[in-house]
Amino acid sequence: MMKKLMTIASLIVCSMTVMAQEANFSYFKYAGNDTRFQKQYDPQSQYLNPVLAGFYPDPSICRVGDTFYLVNSSFSFFPGVPLFESKNLADWTQVGHVLNRESQVPLKNQKVSGGIFAPDIKYNPKNKTFYMITTNVGAGNFFVKTTDPHKGWSAPVYLPQIDGIDPSFFFDKDGQAYIVHNGPVEGGHDYEGQRAIRILRFDVKGDSIITRGTPDGRGWKQIVRGGTHVQEKPIWIEGPHLYRIGKFYYLMCAEGGTGDWHSEVVFRAPLKSDITDPASWEECPENPILTQRTGLDPNRPDIVTSTGHADLVQDTKGQWWAVFLGCRAYEGPFYNTGRDTYMLPVTWRDGWPVILEKGTAVPTVVEMPNKRADAGGSHTLTTGNFSYTDCFDQPTLNQRWIFLRNPSQFYTTGHGLTIRPLPVNISQREALSAVFARQQHTTFEAETELTFTPKSAKELAGVALLQNEDFNFVMGKTLLNGRTAVVLTRSEKQRVVIGSACIDETKPLRLKVAGDGRYYSFYYSQGNGAWKTLAAGVDAVNLSTSRSGGFIGACIGLYATTANE
Repeated sequence: MMKKLMTIASLIVCSMTVMAQEANFSYFKYAGNDTRFQKQYDPQSQYLNPVLAGFYPDPSICRVGDTFYLVNSSFSFFPGVPLFESKNLADWTQVGHVLNRESQVPLKNQKVSGGIFAPDIKYNPKNKTFYMITTNVGAGNFFVKTTDPHKGWSAPVYLPQIDGIDPSFFFDKDGQAYIVHNGPVEGGHDYEGQRAIRILRFDVKGDSIITRGTPDGRGWKQIVRGGTHVQEKPIWIEGPHLYRIGKFYYLMCAEGGTGDWHSEVVFRAPLKSDITDPASWEECPENPILTQRTGLDPNRPDIVTSTGHADLVQDTKGQWWAVFLGCRAYEGPFYNTGRDTYMLPVTWRDGWPVILEKGTAVPTVVEMPNKRADAGGSHTLTTGNFSYTDCFDQPTLNQRWIFLRNPSQFYTTGHGLTIRPLPVNISQREALSAVFARQQHTTFEAETELTFTPKSAKELAGVALLQNEDFNFVMGKTLLNGRTAVVLTRSEKQRVVIGSACIDETKPLRLKVAGDGRYYSFYYSQGNGAWKTLAAGVDAVNLSTSRSGGFIGACIGLYATTANE
C-alpha cells in the first residue's frame, strides 16, 4: 500500500567515518495570511482558487468512478510527482507520490528546475490500469503504471522514440492508444521557439511504441507545426492532451511560453478522421481559450498571471472542468510562490471548449461542482489561509516534506528531526542534507527551534529559502571569526552576508522568517527569550521565478552542511 508518509527510518545509513555534529530541529511552524483568501464565501457551495496553493504546476487530472486523481510536476525534488485525490474536485488530499523509489526517478547532478516535467495521469478502462507518463530531463521520457494508485507504481518504462517533452496518453474507446508530445519541428525550426506536436501509436499489451506505418519506422508523425495563428510565429506549443468528446477529438495545448504570455489553445478533428494526419485538425477560431495576458486591469485585485498548461475532466454529472496553472504575482511579473493549480468550469460554444472568456480575470471564489457535506469546508491544507505545526514526533515524515534530488540517506528521528550534515552546500548540484516544504502564501511566517554545536566556520545548520542553486537565503548557526553566531546570507548569483549576531552556544536557537510579498524579515531568539531582528525588509525578489529563472516556487528548508562556503 502506498504510504501516506515517508518512512525516515528507511533513509538511515551507517558510516565508518567520523560524523559531523548533528543538527536537531524540535519543530517547524508555518502560517499563511494572504488577503486574497480573507474573502467571505459559502464553504458549502463555493471553493477557493487556487485549489492547490504554492509550487504545484502543470496539473493533470483523471476520474475513475467518483474519485478524481491529480498530479503535478516535481522537477528535481524527491519523491517525485505528488498525487492528490478528491471526491468533489475542490478539496484535495495528498495520498502519496507516484515516484517514491529512487530507481524510478534518478536525479543526480540535475539542476533544481531539471528532473520531472509535466506528468500526465490517465486511466485505461480496457485493462483497468492507471498510467503516469512524464519527462525526466536527465534520463528520458517514460511511464509507470498501476491498477491501484495506493499500492505503488511500476518500474519506469522508457520510450526513446519520444524526442521532446510533455508526453500524454490517450486511450480511445476502440482500444487504440496514442501518445502526443512536444517535439522539434520536422525539417528544422523557422524561428526561435517554434515547436511541434507529435503523435505516436502505443501498443498497450507490449508497453511500446508502434513504429510500423510511420515514415522511416521512426514511430511518430507531426500533427501541429508551430501552433495557432502561425503567421504570428507562436512559440512553445507544449503540454498537449487528447480527448474524445461528442462528435470530435480535441487536442488541447499550452502555448506562448511559461511567462505572462502563457495561454491554452485547442484544435479538433471529426471522429471518423485519421488523427495522425495533420490535415484532420482544425484550429479553434477563438483561440486562446484561456489566458491572462491582455485586456485586463493591471491594478485588479487578486492578480493571477501566466495561466495555461490545462487538462480537462468530466464530473459524474456530465459537467466538464479544467485544471491549469497560474501565478499569484505580488508586483509586476514577480511571484515567489511558484505556479499554483487552479480550476474552472468549462463552457461550450459552437462545439469548442471555453475555459475563461477573453478579458475576464481568474476568480478567487468559484461555485462548487457539488456541495460539501461539511460546512467547515476544506481541511486539507492546500488552499486558503491555514497554519500547521510539525513536531516530528512520529517515525515518519509528513508528505509535505521533500528532498532536493535523490536523498543521500542521512536523516533520522528522535525528539524532533535530526539531520546529519553533509559536505555539500546549497549552491551545489548534489543531494543536500535538508528537507523542504513549499512556501504556499505570499504573506507567511515560518519558524523552527534548533540545537546544534558547530566546530568550524564550515559547519552550519538552520533555515534555507530556496529558489535554485544561485538564488536563495540561508540563516543558520555557525562560527564567525571563531565565535558562535547566527548568520544570514542572500544569494543572487553572488552570496552576501546581510546579517549576523553572536549568540550563546549553549542555548537552543529559534529562527523565524516573515514574508510579505517582495520583502522578508528574519528573526532569532534563544531559549524563551524575545525575538530579535537579524534583518528587516530584505528584498526577496531573488526568490521569484522572473528574477531567478526556472520553474519552481520558493521552498523552505531545514538545512545543515559542513561546506558553508
